[in-house]
Amino acid sequence: MSISEKIMADAEENLLHAYNRFPVVFESGEGVTLRDADGRTYLDFGAGIAVNALGYAHPAYTQALKEQAGKLLHISNLYYTKPLAEAAAAITEKSGLSRVFFTNSGAEAIEGAIKAAKKYAYRRDGRSGHEIIAMEHSFHGRTVGAVSVTGNAHYREPFEPLMGGVRFAKFNDLASVEAQVTDNTCAIILETVQGEGGIYPADPEFLSGVRRLCDEKDILLILDEIQCGMGRTGDWFAWQGYGVKPDIMTCAKALGCGVPVGAFVLGEKAGENSIEPGDHGSTYGGNPFACAAVSAVFQIFEEEDIIGHVRELTPYLEEKLDALCEKEDLLTGRRGRGFMQGLVVREDVPAGKIASAALEEGLVVLTAGGNVIRLVPPLVITKDDIDTMCRILGKVIEEVR
Repeated sequence: MSISEKIMADAEENLLHAYNRFPVVFESGEGVTLRDADGRTYLDFGAGIAVNALGYAHPAYTQALKEQAGKLLHISNLYYTKPLAEAAAAITEKSGLSRVFFTNSGAEAIEGAIKAAKKYAYRRDGRSGHEIIAMEHSFHGRTVGAVSVTGNAHYREPFEPLMGGVRFAKFNDLASVEAQVTDNTCAIILETVQGEGGIYPADPEFLSGVRRLCDEKDILLILDEIQCGMGRTGDWFAWQGYGVKPDIMTCAKALGCGVPVGAFVLGEKAGENSIEPGDHGSTYGGNPFACAAVSAVFQIFEEEDIIGHVRELTPYLEEKLDALCEKEDLLTGRRGRGFMQGLVVREDVPAGKIASAALEEGLVVLTAGGNVIRLVPPLVITKDDIDTMCRILGKVIEEVR
């Protein structure tokens, strides 16, 4: 039995079987390369599901965590800390929004955004019972509130009854959204680029139309940037590329580049008229260690012009992926923005089969809804990395057809 096989067997003895894990034990990483417990190396185009934007073992990021770990890991939100203040300032500066609440995860950020929207409407109307419009095929997390606004019945049905007052509209169909609006609507929530649903970017006209609708009806627009934010589409946040500003934004994943941290960020209207002391809280949210990670991420993004790098390489990535689609009839198209790309696989071959075969060849890729190969690499990949990915993926596709 190999080292990896022993570790996997031990894990299966004790872990709740909530994941169908790939048969690999990752042990370390450097740059965009992962190494498993048996010494094999892999090119990573999954980034821990869009988390590890800086890749692995980034020297400045690692040093910042070491320094903070030697000072203070946790103190609670009853007190101020310098990392908390610095991380909040970085987010408000880059987003142009005004108030931040730190969480431990993306799902918790969604929960907080829902509460903030409901509290805003409660203060406005003096009554409860408000509703939220969410999108079909969306994914916002697995806690009760987050799964309630997730537009896939498969995720919701086993846990019903969930949070009430949720209506679902069609993504990129403004008329569908308008048809769901009532006097009780307090918020519309959507991913700027749908991730788990199959890598669907919002149409510019749709997003601006939803913004106008929210303005007309005094409805809060919540944009979920948990996967598509933090530089992945070539802007700090994907909505900035559309020129459409949310009232509330959720972020996580690459916000901490591996340290568990999320946030919901409110514009002035929502920030001044929703959550008050006693309405919401989190023991670990915004602790000094997590906030030091956030501050380091923003600083490194600036110093190394990570967003400029994404913008520079996106045309090359798209060109290579389009060429792969033209060559391989197993692929029926590409969609996405920046370093968040999806390759649509012909329905008779499961995308998961390609992902598994790619892993055997030393390439980490993900899948998404609708039989899509999802590519969300670290934002520090090079042209050589793109070439290698396309070569391995092309080889795998030829073999599994």
